[in-house]
Amino acid sequence: MLIAMVSEHASPLAELGVVDAGGQNVHVGELSRALAERGHEVRVYTRRTDPDEPERVRTERGFTVVHVPAGPAHALPKDELYQHMGEFAEWLAHDWEPDPPDLVHAHFWMSGLASVLAARRSHIPVVQTYHALGSVKRRHQGAQDTSPADRVDIERMIGRHVERVVATCTDELFELVRLGVPRDRVSIVPCGVDPDVFRPDGPVVRRTKANRLLAVGRLVPRKGFDMAIAALSAIEDTELLIAGGPPKSRLAEDPEARRLLRCAREHGVADRVRLLGQVNRQRMPALLRSAELVLCTPWYEPFGIVPIEAMACGTPVVATAVGGLTDTVVDGVTGCHVPVARPAALRAAVGALLADPARRTAMAVAGRDRVCARYSWERVAAETARVYDRVLREQADSNWPVRQMKEG
Repeated sequence: MLIAMVSEHASPLAELGVVDAGGQNVHVGELSRALAERGHEVRVYTRRTDPDEPERVRTERGFTVVHVPAGPAHALPKDELYQHMGEFAEWLAHDWEPDPPDLVHAHFWMSGLASVLAARRSHIPVVQTYHALGSVKRRHQGAQDTSPADRVDIERMIGRHVERVVATCTDELFELVRLGVPRDRVSIVPCGVDPDVFRPDGPVVRRTKANRLLAVGRLVPRKGFDMAIAALSAIEDTELLIAGGPPKSRLAEDPEARRLLRCAREHGVADRVRLLGQVNRQRMPALLRSAELVLCTPWYEPFGIVPIEAMACGTPVVATAVGGLTDTVVDGVTGCHVPVARPAALRAAVGALLADPARRTAMAVAGRDRVCARYSWERVAAETARVYDRVLREQADSNWPVRQMKEG
C-alpha cells in the first residue's frame, strides 16, 4: 500500500523539544517506520522550512520525507501556517495526480484541511488524526488561544468529510462526538513507544540529590511545569529536572524558561530546579531511568508520549487527570492521578511515593507490562493498518455498483 502521511508543521526530521516540535513529530516518524517495516511504502509530506532542503529525503527508517513548498522557506509558528494551506493543498494535488497514494493519513487539523482539498481531485480516501482539538484548547486557554478563529468549524468539517477519524484516546473520542463526528466513523488507536529503546536496563544519568523528579516537554505554560516547581517546596533532598525547550545555551532567551526560574526563586527551590533545555532523544531513556518519578502536570494533554516512555523505562508517573493521561496512566497501578493546578495534591502524591520504594517498584513493573502489551509501535502500526484496510474495503464496496456498470 502506498500511504501519504501529511504532517504540515511536524516533520519527523525535526529536532524535538523546541517550539512546535514534540509528540506529533515522534508519532508520525515512528508510525511511518513501523508501517514501512510491514511492507508499506510511506511518504511523509511536511512544509519546507529551509531553502536548502532537498525536495525528497529517503530516511534510514524506510520512509521518504517530501518537503512541500508552501509559504516562506523558513520556520513559522504553526498558527501562522493556516494562510498557506491552499498552496500546500494545490502542491499535494499536483504531486498525487500522476501517482496517487492508496490512502492519505492527515495529522493535525491544518493537514486535514489540505488533505481533504487535495484528495478530492483524485478521489483518494483520507484518514484524520487531530493530535489536539481546537475546542479543547479554547476551553483551557480562553483568550490566550492563538489558533485561527475558525479552527473549530474547520475541524468539524474535516471530521464529516474524511472517511475515518483516528482518535488517540477515549477523551478525544467523546470530544469528537460533541463536535458532531459520527461515533461509528471514529477508531481509537493510541500513540506508541519503542520498548527496545525505552527499557528499564541501561545507562542512567548521574544525579546530585537523594531523589530526582523529572518533567519533560516543550517549554509552554500548558505543560504545567510551574505546578511541579511549587510542589517541590515541601519535598526535601529532592531535585527537579525539566527537559525540553531550546538548547541550553539559549535558555536565557526563552520567556517560559525565565518564568519558570522566577517561579523557582519565589518558592525557594532555585537551587534544586534545573532546566536542561533540549535533550537529545538518544539520551532520553537514560534520563527517564534516573528519576524516582516522572511528573506530567499539564492543564490539558491530547495524548502525551512522555508517560508511556517513562513507564517503558520502569519509572512510575504522577500525572494530572486530563486527556490521554487518563488512558495511559492507570491510577494506583502504573502511577497516580492528581487534579489540575493543585500543587498540594501533587506534593502529597509525590511525597507518599518517595516514602514507599516497594510501591514504586510494583508500579514500575506494572507500567512496563502495560507498555509492552498495549503501546509498542508495532501494535500501533498493526491497528492503524487495520483502519486503513477497513477504509479501503468500504470504499471498494461503495464503488462496486459503478464498477459493475463499467465492466458490463
